[in-house]
Amino acid sequence: MPDSVKPAETSSAIHRIEELRNALHQHNYRYYVLDDPDLSDAEYDRMMRELKELEAAHPELASPDSPTSRVGAAPLDKFDTVAHSIPMLSLDNGFDDNDILDFDKRVKRHLDSEEPILYTAEPKLDGVAVELVYEAGRLIMASTRGDGMTGEVITSNVRTIRSVPLLLHEQVSRLEVRGEVFISLEGFKRLNEDRLNRGLSLFANPRNAAAGSLRQLNPRITARRPLEIFFYGVGHMTDPLSESHWGTLQVLKRLGFRINPLIRAEIPIEETLDYHREMNDKRHTLAYDIDGMVIKLDSLSLQDRLGEKSRSPRWAIAYKFQAIQETTRVLDIDVQVGRTGALTPVAHLDPVSIGGVTVSRATLHNEDEIRRKDIRIGDTVLVQRAGDVIPEVVKVIESSRTGQEKIFTMPATCPVCEAEVFREKDEAVARCNHIGCPAQVKARIRHFASKGAFDMDGMGSKLIEQMVDKGLLSSYADIFSLDKATVQSLERMGAKSAQNLMNAIEKSKAIPLGRFIYALGIRHVGENVATILADQFQNMENLSSASTEALEAIEGIGPEIAESVRHFFDQNQNRQTVRRILDAGVRIFQEKKPEKRSLEGKVFVLTGTFEGMTRSETKKMIEGAGGKVTNTVSRNTNYLVAGESPGSKLDKAKKSGVEVIDRQSLLQMVRDA
Repeated sequence: MPDSVKPAETSSAIHRIEELRNALHQHNYRYYVLDDPDLSDAEYDRMMRELKELEAAHPELASPDSPTSRVGAAPLDKFDTVAHSIPMLSLDNGFDDNDILDFDKRVKRHLDSEEPILYTAEPKLDGVAVELVYEAGRLIMASTRGDGMTGEVITSNVRTIRSVPLLLHEQVSRLEVRGEVFISLEGFKRLNEDRLNRGLSLFANPRNAAAGSLRQLNPRITARRPLEIFFYGVGHMTDPLSESHWGTLQVLKRLGFRINPLIRAEIPIEETLDYHREMNDKRHTLAYDIDGMVIKLDSLSLQDRLGEKSRSPRWAIAYKFQAIQETTRVLDIDVQVGRTGALTPVAHLDPVSIGGVTVSRATLHNEDEIRRKDIRIGDTVLVQRAGDVIPEVVKVIESSRTGQEKIFTMPATCPVCEAEVFREKDEAVARCNHIGCPAQVKARIRHFASKGAFDMDGMGSKLIEQMVDKGLLSSYADIFSLDKATVQSLERMGAKSAQNLMNAIEKSKAIPLGRFIYALGIRHVGENVATILADQFQNMENLSSASTEALEAIEGIGPEIAESVRHFFDQNQNRQTVRRILDAGVRIFQEKKPEKRSLEGKVFVLTGTFEGMTRSETKKMIEGAGGKVTNTVSRNTNYLVAGESPGSKLDKAKKSGVEVIDRQSLLQMVRDA
């Protein structure tokens, strides 16, 4: 401590800093969460200035929990990534009442119940999903949803959002809470007006503005953006906050989190339909964009029983609103060829703004769709962004026809390579069957080099087109035969760019098995399915020799996927391509799974704290031995693992007849083969 600072002065400063921080935290909560301020703006500003001055005079008392931390931290060089302890899954979509009633029937069928089931319905904000982690009641990390499994760490940016609590109102040992970050319509208007005045490009819509604001490497820029947040659920937590989703939201509200006041709780499925219509009528009067409503099974124990599919939970569905629509004119129709050979007709439109986005192209899906809707070149059509995302032609405005419109016919040969087009009996999609078709080759190589696959930085679309057109690439395996001199000879490729690309290709040669499988571009095999296959088969030899029956037996792999995988490896050319990649020095690695699976098929619930091992480590140990860890005690629970200071789960387990064990018993079970 400097000689000039007396202990008494420091003690007084500590007391005053703590007093100011508590008062400002409380005001932020009342202002941004409760919408019930108890301080004037002038008094708030005075207290904030005083706190900044005291913290500047006593830097040893700095704290990331201080209200002053919301102004933004120092800029970052890049974002780190973090794996979500519980995946942030996407939701299945419903577009009419029948879809929602079918969802309810599926829920009851899986639960083997005819009893009425209660749901919670909440507005589906058109924003950006994030996860916040609190330990001992303090915000320690925030991340984006990312691909659902892994997100980017954006803690400094999230701290700038005024409605995010830096300290919870009650102590919770660990809590992962999830929410949707958004920008209000008024905030978006002000933001774009400011950018216009400064000569900057305008944001297309509030969602894009929110996403761009969260991904600023300089948090001080984020702090100037009008970001808001509503919290809608939890990930991993030390103990359940409630036995129901609605109860969980009420506890979150008590802890200081902002919950959407429009949520309708504990209602039967029929009332969710009425509420959807009500919200659809109100959506244009709200202060923010919503694109539908999320319907969730309210009971957490029933959620647990239903579980998840490979990409989405079985206990929730998004009931989307009718997409925003506009009329425009079809200027032309052409056909695109994808990496699987699928021919997709695309309408070129007179550009029109739909929901803040300029649309000039729209998918026509396939030949049957064009005939069914009788879409012709020159037609005036109603266009929408399906699910508020993908542009598509809804219908033709026949009253606007002049007689000059032209009927479109799908080509009999591929528009790129002129190979014969075929269409299987049970498919609506026509395909080019020529595996060497340049359009397919380019698309396959783009997929192979993409971020979720080999992640070859610098291998962009324009460069790939050049290489294919010049005959340098006819397969993605050819990438590994490129040399610097050849790459450098291409347009806009200097020595440095060529060397950077060669370095990226070399770096990509060490790749996890799941990403390798995904990179092959097997039909119906996305990133999640590729991960499932990698976990099941451990190496390419096992996967390539797996029978259709063995593939179908895997949870999350249906007949269509199994047949597609088997068909891929039955092609001699595909097997040779995989061999060429491996011979080029590509090294596939797979996280080793424990040989012992002593807890296979067993379901565990954890409560309390464990000496020498964190809750997360205990969970990983159980899962590594083949067990499953859930948050709530149910009839499917085999064991409750009780540590020090167990919560209410212990009483519930005893009442339900669930066997209660301690940490030592668990360790013994894991050791026993």
